[in-house]
Amino acid sequence: MRGQIGLALDNLETVLGKAGMDLGNVIRLGVYTTDVDEALKNFDLLGMRFGQVRSAPPMTLLGVTRLAVPGLLFEIEATAAG
Repeated sequence: MRGQIGLALDNLETVLGKAGMDLGNVIRLGVYTTDVDEALKNFDLLGMRFGQVRSAPPMTLLGVTRLAVPGLLFEIEATAAG
């Protein structure tokens, strides 16, 4: 789970960077996970990343039965504004 959260944040930062933005531009997060308890144990990763840019966007955390790709435990959906 920790590795997937880190990778999701890396991917989000990459996409934002290509648009000339960073995590500070995120105005909403949707987080989907197959294991809410395990995800919450690793939410310090989100705090570290968003804390660096002093941002705490509103977030929804949803537990789901499964995600689109087998083995996927965590997915982030972000809305950003320039």
